[in-house]
Amino acid sequence: MSRRRTVKPWNQRLAPYLFIAPNMLIFGVFIIYPALNGFVVSAYDSNNGRTFRPVGTDNYGNLFSDAEFWTAARATAVFVFAFVVLCTAGAIGLALLLNQRIRGRAFFRAVFFLPVLLSPVVVGLLWSWILERRAGALNSVLGADIPWLIDGKLALGVAVFVGVWTHVGFYTLITMAGLQGIDGSYYEAARLDGATAWQRFRFVTWPLLRPTTLVVVVLGLIAGFQAFDFIYTLTGGGPLGATTLMVQYIYEHAFRSPIRYGLAAAGSVVLFVTIFALTMLNFLYARRREAV
Repeated sequence: MSRRRTVKPWNQRLAPYLFIAPNMLIFGVFIIYPALNGFVVSAYDSNNGRTFRPVGTDNYGNLFSDAEFWTAARATAVFVFAFVVLCTAGAIGLALLLNQRIRGRAFFRAVFFLPVLLSPVVVGLLWSWILERRAGALNSVLGADIPWLIDGKLALGVAVFVGVWTHVGFYTLITMAGLQGIDGSYYEAARLDGATAWQRFRFVTWPLLRPTTLVVVVLGLIAGFQAFDFIYTLTGGGPLGATTLMVQYIYEHAFRSPIRYGLAAAGSVVLFVTIFALTMLNFLYARRREAV
């Protein structure tokens, strides 16, 4: 029996594209075009944004020979590593806890998600007031004189803490969605086999939660590499550049004197390639694990 192919009218075939066209237009204008333009500008030198002089790959050479770039790169690497590890572990722990039938569960879910709704600038100002050395609330409560935002190592640790505090609620929400997608019959079968709580997590929860965890790790990587606004309002990148991450390095060369658009564009290209490469490595690793 032959099947007759149903041909939809042209207006029905066109309708989906018309619905997504406004979003695609905005995405192209504000995301795709600036990203492609960044590659072009990285091959030019300009200090006023109007006249550009082609310099080839000189901006990349200047970038990699700049000591400030390597300081920002090291701070970014430390920040991103700690941020992703703590956010992922915190999201899994909180999701497991808040997925239980505990009293006040809805309240605690709201409490952990609340920082996500705050503006990054507000977050930075809030924690700068709390952690101020002389009149800050934390030192007043502790009766101590701890230079939270003045000591380089402490300041970077504080930046990581504030970043995790701000984002972990969002990643917890994603992880909870992953947990609730796991069929309860797996846990019933494990209990019947006498599995302990740790064994149920190790052999049921973790393998089935791995795809969700991958999403959290990738989103954490992107958020970590793009961290700027709350750190800028918290420490201004100090002391002595200890909390100056790559985005702030790019911002300062693009918009603060002496302006060097080409060098800033080269930095943004390096940052883009780094994020893209790490994201692809995560997906390739996940695909290989699924194939085993």
